[in-house]
Amino acid sequence: MPIEDVEAGAQEVRLHLGEAPVQLPEPVAALARVVAANRKGHATIGALAPSPWLFLGGQPGRPISTTQPTQRLNQLGIRPNQARSTALFQLATEIPAGILARTLGIHTDIAVAWQRLSAGDWATYVAEVSRRSR
Repeated sequence: MPIEDVEAGAQEVRLHLGEAPVQLPEPVAALARVVAANRKGHATIGALAPSPWLFLGGQPGRPISTTQPTQRLNQLGIRPNQARSTALFQLATEIPAGILARTLGIHTDIAVAWQRLSAGDWATYVAEVSRRSR
């Protein structure tokens, strides 16, 4: 994630993950402020320009690999892959596959498969949208 995608203000922290920024709740916002303000890595020593990445990798100008933070979180007893799967399946039960696919940038067939596996019924979603005031 590029550091420019983290908008840390005095009152709130937003991540720009797509078209609309996501506001982080506390205490995650406080952690994001600390990480953004204290980016360090051994690859930054002697670098000609500051790295554009939030999580610095072992090579100058490169982000950290996905395996490194996953290993660190696993050592703390946090299983990010399980949490990700749970969140995706929860989404699949609540919104139509087409919207899920567009939102996450995945193929519609994958979103349909997740919806089938999670036994999601998006009829409740459609009913909720129809009740919204215009």
